[in-house]
Amino acid sequence: MSGDKKTITVVGGGLAGLSSACALADAGYHVRLLERRPYVGGRASSYEHPGTGEVIDNCQHVLVGRCTNLIDLYRRLGALDSIRWYDHFTFIEPGGRKSVLQPSFLPAPLHSSFSFLRAHAFSLTDKLAIARGLSAFITGIPQDTEENFVHWLKRHGQTQRAIDRFWYPVLVSALNEDLDRISIRYAGKVFRETFLSSAQAGRMGIPSIPLSDLYGRAIDYLVARGGEVLLRTSVNAIEHDGDQWIVRSGDQAFPSDAIVMALSFEALASLLPSMPQNTEAESLAAKLAQFEHSPITGIHLWFDREITELDHAVLLDSTIQWIFNKSRLQPGHRDQQGSYVELVVSASRSLVPMQRQEIIDLAMRELARFFPVVNTAKLIKATVVKEVRATYSVRPQLDTIRPTAESPWSGIFLAGDWVATGWPATMEGAVRSGYLAAEAVAKAMGIPQKFLVPDLPHGGFMKLTRG
Repeated sequence: MSGDKKTITVVGGGLAGLSSACALADAGYHVRLLERRPYVGGRASSYEHPGTGEVIDNCQHVLVGRCTNLIDLYRRLGALDSIRWYDHFTFIEPGGRKSVLQPSFLPAPLHSSFSFLRAHAFSLTDKLAIARGLSAFITGIPQDTEENFVHWLKRHGQTQRAIDRFWYPVLVSALNEDLDRISIRYAGKVFRETFLSSAQAGRMGIPSIPLSDLYGRAIDYLVARGGEVLLRTSVNAIEHDGDQWIVRSGDQAFPSDAIVMALSFEALASLLPSMPQNTEAESLAAKLAQFEHSPITGIHLWFDREITELDHAVLLDSTIQWIFNKSRLQPGHRDQQGSYVELVVSASRSLVPMQRQEIIDLAMRELARFFPVVNTAKLIKATVVKEVRATYSVRPQLDTIRPTAESPWSGIFLAGDWVATGWPATMEGAVRSGYLAAEAVAKAMGIPQKFLVPDLPHGGFMKLTRG
């Protein structure tokens, strides 16, 4: 970009803000990123836990091969080598019996059919029901209606065991919501684009370094391109002054040619009264008030010995849905004696009112059902992290209230996983929103550019389907 650089202020240093800031910095804009916390990454962050002295992630984050824009952000940050990829999912029943779903040489959508047919976790009746349900998504993603996914499953003849052992653990983990509160559109999107699209689309990636180390690279990335990153900087008000916007933080004022508001929906709602008022702003406030949160609980346990050789697994018929073996996943933990695992409970409303020790006791009881060594292993230390506002609820007809990147004010743009991206509350959705906001900024500046990365092409027979 020639001549005077336009200054873009990005408010919020989560994934939406980081992706928008990095794209705009690459395009030649002067980017100023403001973040109220002492670190970037937002909900995808890590910190030294005061009770354990250990660096922990606030919650385990994973991605799939379908997340093309998140992968593009990792490419920008030089972080692709910090993601460990897996092409299999292990389902464990109480007692320890395992079923592994993995691709074969068959073309999509049949690529995982061999392992699915061999899976001990499902009866023949269950498998026929699941196959019938999945086939409904081959030709496309259902339209969003008032129907929730539990009703859809029953309407499509799913057995209770199929619901409990397949649909529930996959969807609740992917969308962080209970089945009776999930939109059939986003449920269909998860299964079509992860399980059916191609083997590459369904690969699971897990960061091998703490999340703050991963996303902290964005600070150096922006500074190297002439940008500014101001941490511990809360925004109090936004005002219009002539042909510029002024972002105020305490007694500091930041003149801006454009602003990207990359905040959570509740943070933006709290800031709206300090911004210029108009009819569209009132409408946005009404939409934001209709979003709801869904919690995630992470249970971190340190044992005096290894309790499993698995890197990760889905735990069936259990409150705990996933186990992640951090001692194996992150090199920084491998040299420690014993083992460190994180257990994840998505849509964990039942755990929110429980006391820390109650949750730890529950976790130990349930974990021993899958790994008997837990009965003889010594628990050295433990902690529980409740993310009460982890994601928004992906309920039916949610898209009717999701705004686009365009805001009620010319020169101000919106980003966040809750913005209309066609994706649910995921890291990919957040990055897509950041890129879309950056595109809106560039268009407003008279130099349109594309930052959004194309979707991963379908493989095999899925190439013949629409969508």
